[in-house]
Formats: sequence, C-alpha cells, structure tokens
Amino acid sequence: MNNFVFRNPTKLIFGKGTIACLADEIPAGCKLMVTFGGGSVKKNGVYEQVTAALKGRDYIEFWGIEPNPKIETLRKAVEQCRRWGVDFLLAVGGGSVLDGTKLIAAAVKYHGDAWDLVRNNALIGEILPFGDVMTLPATASEMNRNAVISSIETKEKFGMKVDYPRFSILDPQTTFSLPRYQRAAGMADTFIHVMEQYMTVTGESPLMDRWSEGILQTLVEIAPSVLEHADDYDSMANYMLCATMGLNGFIAMGVTEDWATHQIGHELTAINGLTHGHTLAIVFPGLLKVLRDQKMGKILQYGERVWGIHDGTPEERAARTIDATENFFRSLGLQTRLHEVGIGEDTILEIERRFNERGVAFGEGHNVNGTVARQILEAVK
Repeated sequence: MNNFVFRNPTKLIFGKGTIACLADEIPAGCKLMVTFGGGSVKKNGVYEQVTAALKGRDYIEFWGIEPNPKIETLRKAVEQCRRWGVDFLLAVGGGSVLDGTKLIAAAVKYHGDAWDLVRNNALIGEILPFGDVMTLPATASEMNRNAVISSIETKEKFGMKVDYPRFSILDPQTTFSLPRYQRAAGMADTFIHVMEQYMTVTGESPLMDRWSEGILQTLVEIAPSVLEHADDYDSMANYMLCATMGLNGFIAMGVTEDWATHQIGHELTAINGLTHGHTLAIVFPGLLKVLRDQKMGKILQYGERVWGIHDGTPEERAARTIDATENFFRSLGLQTRLHEVGIGEDTILEIERRFNERGVAFGEGHNVNGTVARQILEAVK
C-alpha cells in the first residue's frame, strides 16, 4: 500500500426532509449567494424548501449555471458576489452547479481572471466558505475538492481542486424527477469514478479493492430499479450514496489511480458537448481494450468479483469482462460507440493534437499520450 494523507471535513446530512437543516448550517448574519442551474429546482419542490429554510436570511440568487459550467457564466457570478459583499455561498442543484460555485468561491478574492485559477491551481488563495443541497447524484462534488470548468471561447474543459463544502445536504427525494438519461449518465459517471481508482494494479490494498467492488456491485444491482422506478426511495438513496462514496477519497487511500478516461472524456464534452457521464461510457471500454495487457491482473480480478467470470484463458476472460462492462452501459440506454453519437475522425485527431501539444501523459503508467488516446478512441469508433 502506498503512503497517503486522508482528510475529508465535509459534514454530510443525508435523508428525507433534511433541506430544513439549512437554517442550522449557514452562519447567522452572513451575506449569502444561492446558486442555481436552469430552473428544475422550481419544478421539483427543492426551491420552495430552500427558500423556506432561508426565511429571514440576507441572500441573493444567481441562476443559469449550466451543465459543464462555463467560465463565461461564472465570471458574472463572481462580479455580483464582489458588488454585494457575499461571504458565504450555497449551491443548489447538481454537480455542475456545485463545481461552478467552487470556482466562484476561489475567484471572489482573486485579483486576476477566474480562468487563470482553472488553468493553474497554484494561484488559488483565500476561498469563500460554501455548502450545498445536492439534487443529482454523479460527481461526488458534494464531498470532495474537485471542480471541472469549461470555456465556450476555447472549447476546453479542465479539472481543478478548490476546497471541500462545509456541509452537503442529500435528500434522495430530490432525485425523483430526474430524466432517465440523467440517471443513466450519472450511474456511468459514478461507475467510472470507482474504476479510475480501482482499475490499475493488483495487490496494493485488499480493503480498497473490496470497497470499490462493493460500490460497483451495488450499482449493477440497483440500476434496473433506478431506471424504471425513479420514485423508489431506497434505490435512489443507495444510488445517491454510491455516487458520494465513489469519489470522496474513501476508496483511494494508498492505491494507484488512473484518470485517463476522464481526461479523454473531458475533451469529447468540450469539443462536441456530449454529456460527461456518457463520454466515459464510450471511452472506458476502449481504454480497457488498448491497455488490456497493462491492466490484465486487475481486469481478471474485476471480472471474477463483479461479473462472476471464472472460466477460460486469461485472454478470453478479459475479453468477456470488457464486453460485460460495455453491455452494462448499454443496458443503461447509453450508446458506447462514437459514431452512434455523431463523433468522427476529426474529433479523434483534435484530441490527439491537444494531448501532444500539452505534452501530457495520463494513467497509472503515464503512457496515455496523444497517440494512445487516439488508439483508445479508434477502438470505440
């Protein structure tokens, strides 16, 4: 097991009716900005619950943080925070709203352009405190430091690290109205979050492996109910908690990580606008095919423990395991080939060019450069 330092200070408040707890979690007397997305919270009753909990508080609202939050939108929120003297932020919505809010929190006290913070985490200084009410399980942004921000102007998308939320409120009832596609993409996102920390090398931590495999098995088990019965509280509660546990640091302690699938997926979203979780469902089977020999030990372990694949040669078992993974994504209703979502050779070549221009090499072997990224995408073309 590798050395590690672990810290997660987020207070997680989980269950029915917990939005009412806002009154106890936000400091009295603060000037608050509440951030929202496109308005779905006004349709599912979340907005009404939030405003009731904030009755008598001094706050302003900022609307319009889009999926894959755009720096162009967030700059406007930063300026509004400065004008009004905001000293606490509350994100209400999905992971994109929270990611955008994290960038706002980092940019308010920064004297340069907020995009600088995205491109260079070393610049981040004083950060406004923030909390959230999460309504879309997927990113685990509610219990980690991560944020992913896009630029319309440059068609780029980058991850950054800001800070942990002071608190996160998760009421599974807020997920009941999510469209089927969002539920499917969110489950794919959660699944690959786990894989990025698990599908590397064998023997580092049996405990982390079992925790990861438990999340994967749970996702496979509950997926039919999550898709067909979105108002089933227990299914949605388990899904929501899987998403949080998938990327809050608990399964990463002492193990080698990958993240190449996410880096390629970010480019697909930035260039083509495809939903993040859907990009991962396309890229990951290709990555397993191209890096099969490198990851063989973990592929075989995963195939045995998650999919019950025990018979055949190692090559046969690995092929069946990769097929089972892709079939799971297809069972969610997600396409797993680039041509099925209208993405062609031009995008593949552009991603190769970007990786090579930046001189990056991702993955546990630091070998997923532009050439290998192209091979991965060609494998799922």
